[in-house]
Amino acid sequence: MIITGDESEYIAFVKARLRDQFLMTDLGPLRYFLGIEVSSTSDGFYISQEKYIQDLLARAALGDERTIETPMELNIKIQPTNGDPLLDPTRYRHLVGSLVYLAVTRPDISYPVHILSQFVSAPITVHYSHLLRVLRGMIARRLFFPRSSSLQLQCYSDATWASDPSNCRSLSAYCVFLGGSLIAWKTKKQTTISRSSVEAELRAMALLTAEVTWL
Repeated sequence: MIITGDESEYIAFVKARLRDQFLMTDLGPLRYFLGIEVSSTSDGFYISQEKYIQDLLARAALGDERTIETPMELNIKIQPTNGDPLLDPTRYRHLVGSLVYLAVTRPDISYPVHILSQFVSAPITVHYSHLLRVLRGMIARRLFFPRSSSLQLQCYSDATWASDPSNCRSLSAYCVFLGGSLIAWKTKKQTTISRSSVEAELRAMALLTAEVTWL
């Protein structure tokens, strides 16, 4: 359980009341929670999953330390059946599932994880090679949340028109900032086929508008 607020006295009061009713241990200031590392500075907070990444790379058993700046090649279209089936798809599914959780603090892998997760039912060798590229791009990065920031939402959306080679559907993507803090992002395949890039962009904006309305 994480208890947060801007009044330390009230936080202490809540902890005391909880301790009266439940057996609990106060672990002090937030530093590590469900694989997410939190570090506090005078300027703000950083969150990352560096230990989680190291554990993931160890499970992937990569044989070298090569790193790649981009997690996926630009404008690449991955086919569902254009290679040999993996003899043991369990490893692929496990690594992709781990990357889904890693995307909680890594918006830079949102797009490739969305692509690779579509093939977990029947992965092939080509899919696994792209998965390894994503893993080799797991250099240390952190999200920063400044202490002093405006409460104005800034939103950006984009779309890739007919980028899915299997059904010609487009992908919508967006990110939302609260002041200087990135608070929401998503990559999602559109439910219907867009007949132009303009239509694909409008659908991406509609998805973002729904998120902003909720926020």
